[in-house]
Amino acid sequence: MVAFSDVVSARDALAGRLPVTPLWTYPAVNEVADATVYVKHENVQPVGAFKVRGGFTLLAAMPESRRRGGLVTWSTGNHAQSIAYACREFDVRCTIVMPVLTSEEKMRAVRVLGATVVLDGADLGAAQARAEQIVAEGNGHLVSPGDTPELVAGVGTAYMEVFEAVSDLDAVVVPIGSGTGAAAAAIVAGVMAPGCDVIGVQSTAAPAAYESWRSGTCVRRPARTVVDGLAVGRGYELPQRLMKGALADFLLVTDDQIVTAQRLMATHAHTLAEGAGAAGLAAVLAHPDTFRGRRVAVVCTGGNASSREIAALVSA
Repeated sequence: MVAFSDVVSARDALAGRLPVTPLWTYPAVNEVADATVYVKHENVQPVGAFKVRGGFTLLAAMPESRRRGGLVTWSTGNHAQSIAYACREFDVRCTIVMPVLTSEEKMRAVRVLGATVVLDGADLGAAQARAEQIVAEGNGHLVSPGDTPELVAGVGTAYMEVFEAVSDLDAVVVPIGSGTGAAAAAIVAGVMAPGCDVIGVQSTAAPAAYESWRSGTCVRRPARTVVDGLAVGRGYELPQRLMKGALADFLLVTDDQIVTAQRLMATHAHTLAEGAGAAGLAAVLAHPDTFRGRRVAVVCTGGNASSREIAALVSA
């Protein structure tokens, strides 16, 4: 498990390595949402996404003897860049397994950080199997995107910054892929803002974490969403345990609603958000009765919008 003290230790480990990211509110967004919306801009991190906090925390806590073996993980994008970036900073060998249909731009973003990219399988489940095979053959230490405590603790530092900046939030809305972000938010809110609702959001086209949370058992479901950061087809044990009883709610939005929120972020918040990074705002817009008149933080978890996403934003 992960405790608030682990998040505090993670912040100490990140000091001087990563910036405190802005938390801004935009009057035009507030008017459309009929709420006071604070946007946490994790899109300005060095790899354009919040997950870099976890990568640094993991490597900082890892014994040198384990680092020497290298790291192996699987991802379609931001987790991959996080681990690759941290490995470059700590001079650690890194292998990322990605599904075969991963875009060239996402592969390039990982390769330029010095990581080896291995393409295998049609989805993240197949990529995970290949990563496990590589490790079983003696080629590194396996890092799960969801079930690694240091990743959760590192992500939690973003929510410490949120609650330090605005102490009287009514809710914080967190996109859920593997669930590390929402789990971290719940840990931090429980200590720093116990009156603040932590609300998860996922695409209706990839509801594995949602159905795992509802049932209390990790399940697998098809991931048909076009939102890469939410295209996770299974629940992860660690974040599900942390979210159980800690989330005030877990909402679903459609991919089209996420595109609408991306467009609003671009036009009214001057921010190019990837789909997952706009999912929190999509939930606020899609569920007005839940958020009307409230003070709400949404996390722009990343700004690594693909060329396909950018084209969709200007097509309507």
